[in-house]
Order: sequence, then C-alpha cells, then structure tokens
Amino acid sequence: MVAKRSAGIVPFRRADGGGVDVLLGHMGGPFWARKDAGAWTVVKGECEPGEDELDAARREFTEELGLPLPAGPLLPLGEVKQSGGKTVVAWAVEGDLDPARAVFGTFSMEWPRGSGVLREFPELDRAAWLPLAEAREKVVAAQRALLDRLPVADA
Repeated sequence: MVAKRSAGIVPFRRADGGGVDVLLGHMGGPFWARKDAGAWTVVKGECEPGEDELDAARREFTEELGLPLPAGPLLPLGEVKQSGGKTVVAWAVEGDLDPARAVFGTFSMEWPRGSGVLREFPELDRAAWLPLAEAREKVVAAQRALLDRLPVADA
C-alpha cells in the first residue's frame, strides 16, 4: 500500500503591528464540528497518481476554497508526516484574500456510522486568517513545522 501524499498552500500576510497572519481551514464533517485545537489545517488535498505536487497544491487550493490563489511566488516549505501516515508537502505565498467569499468543496460519507445513509459534508467548514501564534495552537500538530518554516522574520 502506497502512503498517501497531500499538497497544499499556506497564504500569509503582514498584519498591522508587524505580526503575520496565516490562512487556515477548519476541517468539515461531524468529527470536527465541535473541535477547535488541532482541527485546523493547511488548505491541501491528495495528489493524483503521477501528478506534479505543485500542480496538485494549486488545484486543491482552488477546489477547497473556490477562490483563486493569491498572486506571488510560491515558496517551498518542505514536507511533514502526519500521525496517520500521510505526507503533506506545502508551499507558502504572500498575499491576501477574503475567506468570507469561500465556497467549500464537499465529500460524502456514511453518517451516522453504520446507518447506510450517505451524507455530504464540506471538506472545510470555514477558513480564517489567524495570527501566527494562534495558528500554531490550532493547526494539526504535524503541520506546525510547516508554519515554523514560513519565510517571515518574526516566525
């Protein structure tokens, strides 16, 4: 069995007062509905077999948020391995966008489990700009390393 790989993009912007904000998404679906810490993620998705990872990151950003990627150079952040075995590779881009305009992609799953009923849920149920320190507290633990690699002086 081949370990899954996901690719994503971390938008960041300079905040008033010299800080940095990052855009993260809150994971959708019933499991994450009442969770906050550890329930936020880099905007990412699975790479298709043979797909270039940067192309996958661009595609997934648009699919997940329904918004165009901010213009600007994409800066490599490397990769991390999550506790479930999935590897996430990511890039950063400095720019801005309005998360209130996001139109989230969906997925189907049986819910409640064992019911035989398939329901649709948003892959992300919200996206927000978070100050870097707060983002580090809320993001999936393994992805903190990606935030630590952001090319900003006060990271």
